[in-house]
Amino acid sequence: MMPGRSTRFDCGDAVRVIRNVKDDGTYPGADVGQLLVRRGSVGHVVDIGTFLQDQVIYSVHFLDINRIVGCREEELIGAADEWVPSRYEFREKVRAALPLGKEGKVVVPGNAIGEVVKVLRNAAGGVAYQVHFECLLGRVLQVPEAALLPLAPQPAEALVA
Repeated sequence: MMPGRSTRFDCGDAVRVIRNVKDDGTYPGADVGQLLVRRGSVGHVVDIGTFLQDQVIYSVHFLDINRIVGCREEELIGAADEWVPSRYEFREKVRAALPLGKEGKVVVPGNAIGEVVKVLRNAAGGVAYQVHFECLLGRVLQVPEAALLPLAPQPAEALVA
């Protein structure tokens, strides 16, 4: 740790990872891109360090899978903090379940493919997403979770968490 740098969590704190953590090439024995920890999983901070002298990295032990993984501060919340699970996440490809409109006009046809650019867990009415659809020419549309479908079928356990 850098002297004088405060951290959000301390060793022993229970934390929840808020997005899937995949191997970036630094986890021994795993393939790059391999899922290491599923979003929503709870673990305990066992060490605190830095990367490139300015990024706080927490070593978190996830007991249920017996794995210690390095997590950035922005990937964690306190285990007791409110957690709203979502079906999709950043950069995931989705399809419009029905035609989507804005101000009474259809702007995205049903079955159009888009990409999630932001997850809005505290949106009015439940989880919503900012989605980029090609037909919007660079703009994004806020879409409720119920109006989206996965691009490809997902295994049942991916829908839980």
